[in-house]
Amino acid sequence: MYESTIQSLPLIARGKVRDIYAVGDDKLLLVTSDRLSAYDVILPTPIPHKGEILISLANFWFQKLAHVVPNQLTGIDPESVVAQNERGQVRGRAIVVNRYKVLPIEAVVRGYLEGSGWAEYQQSQSVCGIKLPAGLQRASKLPDPIFTPATKADAGEHDENIDFATCEKIIGSARAAEVRSVAIRLYIEAADFALTKGIIIADTKFEFGLDANGALHLIDEALTPDSSRFWPLDTYKVGSSPESFDKQYIRNWLDEIGFNRKPPAPDVPSDIAQKTSDKYREALNRLTQN
Repeated sequence: MYESTIQSLPLIARGKVRDIYAVGDDKLLLVTSDRLSAYDVILPTPIPHKGEILISLANFWFQKLAHVVPNQLTGIDPESVVAQNERGQVRGRAIVVNRYKVLPIEAVVRGYLEGSGWAEYQQSQSVCGIKLPAGLQRASKLPDPIFTPATKADAGEHDENIDFATCEKIIGSARAAEVRSVAIRLYIEAADFALTKGIIIADTKFEFGLDANGALHLIDEALTPDSSRFWPLDTYKVGSSPESFDKQYIRNWLDEIGFNRKPPAPDVPSDIAQKTSDKYREALNRLTQN
């Protein structure tokens, strides 16, 4: 499903991946489509079963990490809030969540050096203003996980890495410190668990919202192949870009064809789309099956 067409609820927004509908005044229906965003550009080709995989894995993490920070889940069946003829659009790919005030930052945590962090390290031996040891290589494990926030971009725009001081200016010093602490704890618990399943979580991003009392809640999604780098432990080696169970596979294909990272994105060949789906599915299976 590339785009939902629910008429029984007011449409609030279409994000890069999720379609958001109002459920009364205090709740939302999040429908996870099969759209994929790479380099902050939405690709025109849906990835088979992607929405169902993402919602299954995100719900797994929400439940597993609920002791660290409250989250958005309500437990309401998505099929109960839409018209009967629309239930197929939400089945297995939607959740009903509490509506919170969204913090305007991406809470990124990195445990390894890759992506924009690796590019920045090569220039300044730092990431988002955090000085790192000399001599690190691509995909090196960092001495400790680091909090490297980013701005939240609209569809078609690029998230921008910011330092902690800028994060403090955006959401306040106390809130920034709380978000940093919670995000790092979430990452460490998830990464430690994933290692037992043969997966390295190299980095991830979280989003947070505030309830009416100002309490922090984990929202949007959590620790999926869309928001994280998942590497197979058995083939990981320092010095090159590792294999992955995330959208790095499709990023690599875009790089190979010379994509300029600006809309419009090219159509994705069916074999590339299916291979991406297979990688997402393997991440889900490894992490959630005994």
